[in-house]
Amino acid sequence: MRSNILAVNVARGPTITLASGRIFDFLDPHGSDFTIDDVAHGMAHICRYAGQCRDFYSVAEHSLLVCDVAVDCPYEALLHDAAEAFIGDVTRPLKQLLPEYKAIETNVEDAIAKRFGLNRSCRDAVKTADLSVLAAEQAQVMAPGTDSWAREAGVVPAEVKIRYLSPAVARREFLERFEILRPR
Repeated sequence: MRSNILAVNVARGPTITLASGRIFDFLDPHGSDFTIDDVAHGMAHICRYAGQCRDFYSVAEHSLLVCDVAVDCPYEALLHDAAEAFIGDVTRPLKQLLPEYKAIETNVEDAIAKRFGLNRSCRDAVKTADLSVLAAEQAQVMAPGTDSWAREAGVVPAEVKIRYLSPAVARREFLERFEILRPR
């Protein structure tokens, strides 16, 4: 028996069905019906570094750490990688080979920023915190020497400890933090 299942529903276009059952449309992320639960679920189940780290380390846990470091913009820091809930954590070298990817990523990021009311003036502060956490986490989760770029670039590693949270715990902590920080 042959399967007639397609990876892309051609009647709808390039969409994915989220764990909640909602549909996310890559060509219309602004019109897609996604919630913070969808974001938290996706981020908690995606491993950083294309899975090439010592143990499972989720995008959600990474975002919690960046949130801890970016004291002036914790809400924006918590959601800085939210697009990855839908597009995955594509490694920087691979992104460079996919010129159209950046446009898709930017559009998804814009939809998330509008949906959750993110302050765009926080981008630089969040990027600085993200780099600091990146340097710290690479020293903890990657092969020795992976973090040498940070010393060369003068990036001071954040004082954070990777806990290797399970997806369930990372999701719960992410949602708890979101509830504390979200604008009312």
